[in-house]
Amino acid sequence: EEIASLTIVLPYNDVDALKEAFERYGQDIACVIVEPVAGNMGTVLPKDGFLQALREITKQYSSLLIFDEVITNFRVSKGGAQELYSIEPDITCMGKVLGGGMPLGAYGGKREIMEKVAPEGPVYQAGTLSGNPMAMVAGIATLSELFEKNPYEYLDEITQTLCEGISKILKDKGIPHTINRVASMLTVFFTDQEVSDYRTAKSSDLGLFAKFFRALLKEGVLIPPSQFEAWFLSTAHTKEDIEQALNRIERAVSSI
Repeated sequence: EEIASLTIVLPYNDVDALKEAFERYGQDIACVIVEPVAGNMGTVLPKDGFLQALREITKQYSSLLIFDEVITNFRVSKGGAQELYSIEPDITCMGKVLGGGMPLGAYGGKREIMEKVAPEGPVYQAGTLSGNPMAMVAGIATLSELFEKNPYEYLDEITQTLCEGISKILKDKGIPHTINRVASMLTVFFTDQEVSDYRTAKSSDLGLFAKFFRALLKEGVLIPPSQFEAWFLSTAHTKEDIEQALNRIERAVSSI
């Protein structure tokens, strides 16, 4: 409770709330931690100027800007969301794609910050599985493959095809929906509102999502079981897979 009481939670994409918090507590705010593209309320993209505002106000108050790129690192581009949106944070946290399916996390930052970590500095950080050889080998192999093949244009293409196909199917059935997408991340929300934060994400019809999920499952298409999880495509998906998935999604939607 004591730690939680020292944490300010703000709505995503709300620059006014951000400015208000800094005007009130600015001298005491050590850092802002944010997913540059939200993935834990479904895929929610930053509005124009939001990440820039975060960067400017944290510099103004000498606070750190920390990007949680656990989902977006190496997924939305080689350099993650910070490369995609041209914003340089002070610290970056990474995981998931980084480990190629093995449990692996990493963090990095500006030299003056990283020099605070032992053995250079007084901040001690260690873990039982830190530097686990198998995870490191899997991670290196994954990143080598990504950097060699550079599949990001292909991933963008098949994800756009999937999103356009799903939208047409739902539109033809008169089902209100919003599809948020960046690169190979997407989420289908059953709402006619623009989804730009958790409040608007919650406007999605959860009962309809549950029916959608079960109907897809019967057709052999597995998507995340929660409305508030992002979908991902990968290099394993072919154009034929996308075409087949859309055929099955159309049958599933017809059944509900």
